[in-house]
Amino acid sequence: MSHRKNVRIYISLMAIWIVIVVIQYFLHRHLPGNLLTIAVDDIAPIPVIVLVVVFLVGLFMENREQIRRRQQLMFIKSCMFRLEMRDLYVANFLALKSPAFTFAKINAASLDELKQMREQANTVEYRSLEDMEPVITEYANAQDVWRGFMNMAMQNGFEKIFQDMLYIIHFVGDVTTFKALNPGKLYIQEAANNQLLMTRVRKVLGEGIGKFLDYAIELKEKQPELFKQVMGDYELLARSRG
Repeated sequence: MSHRKNVRIYISLMAIWIVIVVIQYFLHRHLPGNLLTIAVDDIAPIPVIVLVVVFLVGLFMENREQIRRRQQLMFIKSCMFRLEMRDLYVANFLALKSPAFTFAKINAASLDELKQMREQANTVEYRSLEDMEPVITEYANAQDVWRGFMNMAMQNGFEKIFQDMLYIIHFVGDVTTFKALNPGKLYIQEAANNQLLMTRVRKVLGEGIGKFLDYAIELKEKQPELFKQVMGDYELLARSRG
């Protein structure tokens, strides 16, 4: 039941109750003790009772919908992180200079240590511009994933995720256009000479580290066994690439 529909129901019930109260007032004033007056007294509380029931049912349905949406979001994120985005995140972490995060360290970390890592990830530094290029390429290669995640966010009202995906898609569009017009050239070299482009690169790549750690924290809190499995897979893949 939508919020607007609920509001209309609340207003209608309140209006009915007010009308009954007014009628009740005049009946008690002019026809005290009359059968009609007694009947109106009996039905007067009904709109209020219905209003309370509608409110409680609406609250229950809203909470259930929120739980469903959170579960759906967690499922989609798991598909992204476990299947479609592994190469991207491995490339991103391997390119880091500081903080010195490794998947082995993440896998062995306690929940408090993961949260400390997340705070440290607010400021990241990469080993070199050239080491950032493979990460940028992975972002461009995953453009269908970003679009799918954006559509999911739009359909389910996840505004923050929608805005994040929109930003990444704009970034990916810049990358793919540049590479199409300049085959063989590195996008990071173009960005290094343009402050606006470089800001976008650092924002997208840096926030990617943070998003991965957010997911790791969520897994550690809610599904610790799955956390060990997922981080173990990342650790093995990183070793094969490192």
